Amino acid sequence: MKIRNLTAPLTALTLLAACAVAGAARPATAAACGTANAALNRPATASSIESGAHPASAAVDGNSGTRWSSAFSDPQWIQVDLGAAKSICRVVLHWEAAYGRSFQIQTSNDGSTWTPVHTTSTGTGGTQTVEVTGTGRYVRMYGTARGTGWGYSLWEFAVHTTEGSSDAFWGDTSTIPPARNVLMVKILNRTNGRFPDDQVFWSYNGQVHSIAEQPYFDMPVNTAGRMYFHLGSPTSRYSDFIEFTVGPDVFNGNTTRVDGFGLKIAMRLRAHDGYDVEVGEDRHIFQESREATFQRFVNEVPAEFDHLAQIEAPYRIPAPGHSSQFRPGGAHANYFTGYAASVGVQATTAEVTGCAGPLAERPGMCAALNRHVATLPESQWSDPSLFYRAAPANYYAKFWHDHAINKLAYGFPYDDYADQSSFISHHDPQYLLVAVGW
Repeated sequence: MKIRNLTAPLTALTLLAACAVAGAARPATAAACGTANAALNRPATASSIESGAHPASAAVDGNSGTRWSSAFSDPQWIQVDLGAAKSICRVVLHWEAAYGRSFQIQTSNDGSTWTPVHTTSTGTGGTQTVEVTGTGRYVRMYGTARGTGWGYSLWEFAVHTTEGSSDAFWGDTSTIPPARNVLMVKILNRTNGRFPDDQVFWSYNGQVHSIAEQPYFDMPVNTAGRMYFHLGSPTSRYSDFIEFTVGPDVFNGNTTRVDGFGLKIAMRLRAHDGYDVEVGEDRHIFQESREATFQRFVNEVPAEFDHLAQIEAPYRIPAPGHSSQFRPGGAHANYFTGYAASVGVQATTAEVTGCAGPLAERPGMCAALNRHVATLPESQWSDPSLFYRAAPANYYAKFWHDHAINKLAYGFPYDDYADQSSFISHHDPQYLLVAVGW
């Protein structure tokens, strides 16, 4: 799997962890403020952008490696639409080097009339956590004086509300013990009563426990790892995993459908600076039965892919490359070959879906073939609105995107091209929650 370039000397994929901040207890007002980032992937606009590489949306995408950057003048602003009026309790500004010295945090119900809820003329950049009290559908950072000769630039613009401070799916996070290592991982039973806690198992680096026995794992530094999950018994065929790399002060990881689907998995990464992002299967998939999910797959994919939900049922839905029907000599061996050849790539269907052979070092082309955009100009290969519009395409991967949180999934090895994968990464991690479903 391709891993993004990071400022830290680490790379990785995911797992869910929980860790509490050591020190004095937080005041009651902070505890009532929700942990989820209400601005994540919401519509964002700005007064200007430095270039097309730094749009307003980059400040609300949950990716600490992308940013919004304005023109080099005052005033400038960026705003996010939360979709409905909410009670705002905290705003976290993750500044790039180009920060705001004087700015306001403002709220609005209509996007036209603004009410200041915080004003400063002594901004210092870095990560600024601003406790506020206000209500509005729109939240805006309005800068009036830059701290540098550049514009205003935010890696992330996070908004927290009093809604969602108690999340039925993720449960109460206030009791998660502090990590002595890098972050605390908590595994959650979300099998809808199908399995009791003493039949939900996790294993990592030689340790095997049920969550009735030990729901937490204090995650140390590691160079590359997988945590496995089993339902029923520690060796059950009902199993799946997450991938990760953990550095002294950073977590990198992801859920994955690259090899296949075994269990419904979601994870939520929380950092001390307010970063709070979840990835994996969406709530609807978690709520429905296993039989319904397998049938949904058959109903939504083209006929060539139907058998994937049958050949290893009821245990797994394998990726196309693990099916003999998509391999040389199989019934669908030529599914991708003609399309690949039309753009000068001599690859088998299994090599296309697995980004192998001539595509092993060509992430853009492999992603474009799987998403059926390879015949378009390369400038359009990163536009999700164009993906999977026609066959041949990797409809196995499309299914998991369609039913993932924020439509982000790892359906094939280079699915992180154009930031479409379930990879998450952040410094100073606080906890990781991993939900295991049936």
